Amino acid sequence: MRVLLLSLLVTLALGAQAQAACYADYKASRENPLELQYGVAEIFGACSVPSAEEELRPRLAADGWQLLEVLTTFDESGLEERRESAGQYFLRY
Repeated sequence: MRVLLLSLLVTLALGAQAQAACYADYKASRENPLELQYGVAEIFGACSVPSAEEELRPRLAADGWQLLEVLTTFDESGLEERRESAGQYFLRY
């Protein structure tokens, strides 16, 4: 019984952790004419740079952007400090 209860608690804790909000800031470009973009996007998979790259590439490509770099991933505590820098690309993709 103790093992079952412990397993349940671990599962619930991991589920809550997986549900935590994750965001990434990134740089992208588009040609003809050359445009550069800095943006912030919500990430729905694992909160890591490789996962963010996988998610952002197709989102950005749909509007003709090429992902150059995912700078960092972070939780919601880092959103406000990036809002002004991201401008119109704040949570757009």
